Amino acid sequence: MSIFRRPDYQSDTTQFINQLKVAKPELESQQLAGRALLWDKKVDRTIWSEYRDGQVEQKPYVYQTNAD
Repeated sequence: MSIFRRPDYQSDTTQFINQLKVAKPELESQQLAGRALLWDKKVDRTIWSEYRDGQVEQKPYVYQTNAD
């Protein structure tokens, strides 16, 4: 054993999360389902490129009226 090894330490937060996972084993699957609902989406790059091409460039100062 190394003389630099620290004793096994778990913070209060880590202990809480571990206890929560034991108490509610379905929690992780619910988290993955929620993530899939909002974030894990297939991206169609052609549609995004068309969207970016159709954007109007913003003026440097948005509140400036046209003085022309």
